[in-house]
Amino acid sequence: MAKAKTIYFCSNCGHQSGKWIGKCPSCGEWNTFEEEVISKPTKKDAGNIKLIKSVPTAVQDISSGNEKRINTNSIELNRVLGGGLVLGSVVLIGGEPGIGKSTLLLQVALNMVGKKILYISGEESQQQIKMRADRIGIQNVECYLLNETFTDSIFKHSKNVKPDLIVIDSIQTLHTDIIDSSPGSISQIRETASQLQRYAKSSNIPVLLIGHITKDGNLAGPKVLEHMVDTVLQFEGDRHYGFRILRSVKNRFGSTSELGIYEMQSNGLREVLNPSEILLSNRDEIASGVAIAAMVEGQRPLLIETQALISTAAFGTPQRSSTGFDLRRLNMLLAVLEKRSGFRISSKDVFLNIAGGLKVDDPAIDIAVAAAIISSLEDVEIPPNICFAGEIGLSGEIRTVSHVENRISEAEKLGFEKIILSKYSLKNISKKSYKIEIIPVRKVRDLVEVLL
Repeated sequence: MAKAKTIYFCSNCGHQSGKWIGKCPSCGEWNTFEEEVISKPTKKDAGNIKLIKSVPTAVQDISSGNEKRINTNSIELNRVLGGGLVLGSVVLIGGEPGIGKSTLLLQVALNMVGKKILYISGEESQQQIKMRADRIGIQNVECYLLNETFTDSIFKHSKNVKPDLIVIDSIQTLHTDIIDSSPGSISQIRETASQLQRYAKSSNIPVLLIGHITKDGNLAGPKVLEHMVDTVLQFEGDRHYGFRILRSVKNRFGSTSELGIYEMQSNGLREVLNPSEILLSNRDEIASGVAIAAMVEGQRPLLIETQALISTAAFGTPQRSSTGFDLRRLNMLLAVLEKRSGFRISSKDVFLNIAGGLKVDDPAIDIAVAAAIISSLEDVEIPPNICFAGEIGLSGEIRTVSHVENRISEAEKLGFEKIILSKYSLKNISKKSYKIEIIPVRKVRDLVEVLL
């Protein structure tokens, strides 16, 4: 008979305590401890656990080799993962409800021709999944659906099917009889994720997990869940736009700054291989307050459209609104323009928008934001064949940015004739090797002279 024990877990970091505590000693958050009942196995059950015998090995005696990866037949997903799925890895994908997490993984499972996939769903019936599969298109005939939430049953079915990949939708629906609590609780998520991790490492089968998020945008469950898995991907996007962004938050086998872009359509998600052409709106007329920025996400250059609108404040306090760009950085750029260039913006309403629903944190778009603000303030149109790349400092200097060659090449490929860069970015660049005209600027006032 298993012995029941009550333990309190912090819902933020997973710290456990034998009694309730107001403030977590690990992460410092208040009122985050929740009570969980755990059933510990008896001595008889504990003796049946097979221990893996391992011996210490010197580092120089360990054979080094590239990890084997499985091609997902998705260019965008392969890029974010670092080249494909590593054998025995555990990948966690989080996102808002209805954003397309289940559609993405079902589409991957149906497109991996020649691979045996076990798709486990604890939220939808087989008929519901079949309706979505018919809409997407079934290419892989060895994709097996299973409605199960008990981990022991999942492992038994996996041994019978012997899949190349396991997809679980979602980790919050799984439960094990070791823990005497409801599915979705902190202890259940931690224990089931731990069992899946051990199974993936021992069987060399990669596991894709779907995770829910809280109202704050964080992955539901203990923080230790993100530490246990090998890769954490964030699937995000605005429901009012068709674009979805798959962003790498943690990756033990690749870069954490890569992203993949998809477009939601009626027959599933379409991969956007050249997002710059889509993120730039095709305008019939040139308008003021619009500037094109050459940004880089990971190793991938993107050209995006920044839009600014400056108007006279209707009320006493001027408004500052930003969509897709850090509001604090916008306030800093406004202060620099007012202090270093003499523009009177303190009494104006300022609205900034990054077109396409993107959220950008690359400092290289500072100069494009400043150019859009100056263009709207002076009501002067920026020619559509000019793009910008540079960071603005507090003293008004235009600082150099990374991957300048990639930004110039992407702008030249899309037909831009001029690109405005920091003067300090041209030390190791030969202007003769590019057909595009490179305009160097050193200060914000130099940018104003170029624009006006």
